[in-house]
Amino acid sequence: MAASGYRDYFKVLGVERNASAESIKSAFRKLARQHHPDVNPGNKDAEARFKEISEAYEVLSDPEKRRRYEQFGQYWNQNSGMGGASPVGAGLDFDFGGYGNFDDFVNDLLGRFGGSRGVSMYSGRGPAGNPFSANQAKSSPNLDAETTLKISFSEAFKGTERTLSVNQERVQVVVPKGIKSGSRLRLRGKGNWQPGTGRRGDLYLNIEVQPHAIWRLDGDQLCADLPVSLDELALGAFVTVMTPDGEAQVNIPRGTAPGRSLRLKGKGWPKTGGRGDLIFSLQITLPDDWSVEELKLLKDLQRIRCNDPRKSWLKSASL
Repeated sequence: MAASGYRDYFKVLGVERNASAESIKSAFRKLARQHHPDVNPGNKDAEARFKEISEAYEVLSDPEKRRRYEQFGQYWNQNSGMGGASPVGAGLDFDFGGYGNFDDFVNDLLGRFGGSRGVSMYSGRGPAGNPFSANQAKSSPNLDAETTLKISFSEAFKGTERTLSVNQERVQVVVPKGIKSGSRLRLRGKGNWQPGTGRRGDLYLNIEVQPHAIWRLDGDQLCADLPVSLDELALGAFVTVMTPDGEAQVNIPRGTAPGRSLRLKGKGWPKTGGRGDLIFSLQITLPDDWSVEELKLLKDLQRIRCNDPRKSWLKSASL
């Protein structure tokens, strides 16, 4: 484009040079409504102005075109490496009478320039994920969108509800109990819009369950390490434990070895038709400080112990 024909697209739209994509879109909408030929019938100046702001938006709404424009100024299109590509503004032949209303026209125009309606998502108690949008192809556009929904371990076990904001629409989402990380929820017709057509894709929520300090999940089994004492393993004991349903009593058989597991059937993770099992792995916990009486008893045990814990081990360990 010759220097005499150079246009400052930022001034054309009345925005700062560091304006965001949303600010540029908003400025274009305002000016397009003001200078639309239907609003100014027979006004050639208004039509010329409309095409000028459309040309500016075509460049500034495209990240790559805007980058080159900011770098090379009036020569930006000559440095694009696109050879004989059509100049900006070519083909802006608008059929103003082919739309039911102005918003349909502007939405279609935004679509022709590659614009899309942003989709953002927040939970009722704070951000549930980063803002997201789906890229739209000009032919056969994929209007689906997806994001990650983070929930607590307790919410995954019990189920929960979240209120999301999608395209300025509040959507209630029911997260079923027993859901696991990697699961995907589909909200039909809650994805991105296709400008000018009213078509809308689906929204996919990728579930991410936050870890718990005690509990972990193995398939449908809910697992935890259970601290026990030396005497409870040696002599056996009934001990109080915490389960998802509240406190319970479990029996540690006499002579149980550390690392063995206790299973409570049907007390684990929710699943279709019931629940999995609850598994406690017995982990011996020794005190940081022994009392004088405890040390005396241990010395007595050491003196009278008749079993060598390494006898069979020594026979098998030789190479």
